[in-house]
Amino acid sequence: MRIRINILIIILFTSISIFAQKKNEVVSSKISIEMSVLHDKIAAAWIGQMIGNMYGLPHEGKYVNAPGAEKWPYGYSKSLDKLKKYEGAFSDDDTDVEYMYLLQMLKFGPEPTYVQLSKAWMYHIRDRVWLANRAALGLMHFGYTPPFTGMKDLNPHWFQIDPQLINEIWAVTAPGMVNYAAVKSEWAARITSDDWGVEPTIFYGAMYSAAFFENDIDKLIEIGKNALPENGRFKNTVTEMITLHNKYPKWQDAWAEMAQKYYVNEPQMTKTIWNANLNGACAVLAMLYGEGNFQRTLDLSCAMGFDADNQAATVGGLMGVIYGMKGLPENLYLPIEGWKLPFNDKYINITRFELPDAKISQIIDSTLKMAINLVKQYGGSVSGRKGKEIVTINPNATFNAPLEFYVGPKPALEVGKAIDFDFYTSANKQYEWSLKEGNLPEGISFENGKIFGTPIKSGYYTISLWISDGKQNISKSFELLVRNQNIALTADTIFANVRELNNAVLDSCWFTFGKPIYAPNVNVINDGITYGEGQIFYSLAAKANIPKVDYYGFGWKTEQNISMIAFQSGCLEEFGGWFTSLNVQYLNDKGKWVSVSNLKMSPELPASDVVFIQPQNAEYILSFESVSTKGIRIIGDAAVAKHWNKYTKKVSGFTSITELSVYE
Repeated sequence: MRIRINILIIILFTSISIFAQKKNEVVSSKISIEMSVLHDKIAAAWIGQMIGNMYGLPHEGKYVNAPGAEKWPYGYSKSLDKLKKYEGAFSDDDTDVEYMYLLQMLKFGPEPTYVQLSKAWMYHIRDRVWLANRAALGLMHFGYTPPFTGMKDLNPHWFQIDPQLINEIWAVTAPGMVNYAAVKSEWAARITSDDWGVEPTIFYGAMYSAAFFENDIDKLIEIGKNALPENGRFKNTVTEMITLHNKYPKWQDAWAEMAQKYYVNEPQMTKTIWNANLNGACAVLAMLYGEGNFQRTLDLSCAMGFDADNQAATVGGLMGVIYGMKGLPENLYLPIEGWKLPFNDKYINITRFELPDAKISQIIDSTLKMAINLVKQYGGSVSGRKGKEIVTINPNATFNAPLEFYVGPKPALEVGKAIDFDFYTSANKQYEWSLKEGNLPEGISFENGKIFGTPIKSGYYTISLWISDGKQNISKSFELLVRNQNIALTADTIFANVRELNNAVLDSCWFTFGKPIYAPNVNVINDGITYGEGQIFYSLAAKANIPKVDYYGFGWKTEQNISMIAFQSGCLEEFGGWFTSLNVQYLNDKGKWVSVSNLKMSPELPASDVVFIQPQNAEYILSFESVSTKGIRIIGDAAVAKHWNKYTKKVSGFTSITELSVYE
């Protein structure tokens, strides 16, 4: 997606510039900021986010049917005990992923690749991750790279809030480089999300970057809005929030109309309290009614409800950039008697594996270092004597994603079935592509990163592709599988131990998707469709918390020769939905189920039943010695994972499936 930033930056030789929007005008001048001011604003960005995160945590998910009461200030409430316990700020997902990203920037430079960031995710993030972030992590462990890990056909949480709360770092390290920050923020957002789910992240990226030179909240909101896709959903939402602010003197009235449209009347497939558009709208209202006052804006961010701590953190960081440390109430960053430095200058990791504790001052200094490196990389400079340095910035900088292959699902090649498959996404379509080595399946051609045609023979084929951005080139091997025709479509019978979704059990679960995604019965597993409304079947049958064995398969009136099955998992919940073991059985001539011989699975099931590494919408190929049979099925143990929600403790194990294909 191309982001259009229609901003003319008129410079004054101070730390504040005035942004005026003018379509399609090219900015020619550079802008400048004192190093000490830049350091102060970066410090306030981190401290502001920490304040908002810990201040907002007690309000997370509390106000859904009505906003929070205007009994302000709310204060830290239960978070105060944790601040005392850790003798400083403690990590949470509103700041820890950004800190992890900062460490990758220090290691690889200010523009790390998707693969480098993915490796950090898989190493450091082993629990305390939810929704789109969790789904993306599972797909990384399955072997996919971004942006496939965020695509809506693979990550069913693509529309949730996740990216807007973990990506502020890209803009904080790109002061005044508004276009660069917006595009890079979108690039990073696509690690977990897609479509309009990434738009609030673009909005915040532009505002954070612009806030180093603009302190008017209304102008900043316009800058963020202008960075959004012209006809994008969130751009319209921002416009509507501005209209509501002008319409209603009381913020509660604006909240009621906003919540009615974006929560109560939200399309059922995307109706959750974590919806990105909904929570983004809450933040815009908090900023508008907060009128630039940090404490009021902070309390409003909490009172707006839904996933409140996230917008409180993001807005708190933004206001930190606007006003610097002098704009943050001292009682909020020195809440414990005896502390002399913000949050006692301690950031204690309680959430991520081997993410080191740090001095907050060191985090700030490292962020400044990355910002300066990036400024210089794009034509900026640092001048002046020590202690009085001036940082000159090129506001026209443009982000270009690092050259790399993106790895996602393989093409579904089937004998006699035409295919038109892209190895690229919109992000790397512009590269020069060529077939370097290997032979394509007969009937298939390659051109400009695409394969197309109709394969005529089954089997495995290995090819090597080459891409170039005009400066460097890289290559990668891909294994292609051409399958015979899918005979599951001709089955006379579907075998399953659970045939109907028990809605009563689903309603008692802590389910996280829009309800139309769930299929009412098992009949969807051979309709040839792997994603969309009514396509995911859950074998939820009872409320007893017990493991169980699940099976799915097909029967025919006449014997079929079968040597391969493809199992496509569906959505997963935090406490279940996946197999912990898997076998293939067939009906022998005596009508009994027996195991196939020489079973091989590609890829293997995850190494453990830990929820955080389970992939959603993942396909497993099970091949075996050919059998002649009237019935075939997969069978295995259904997971039951521990969960904090009291209702899930009463739900039996279950599995999730969207498609089961069978081949000769």
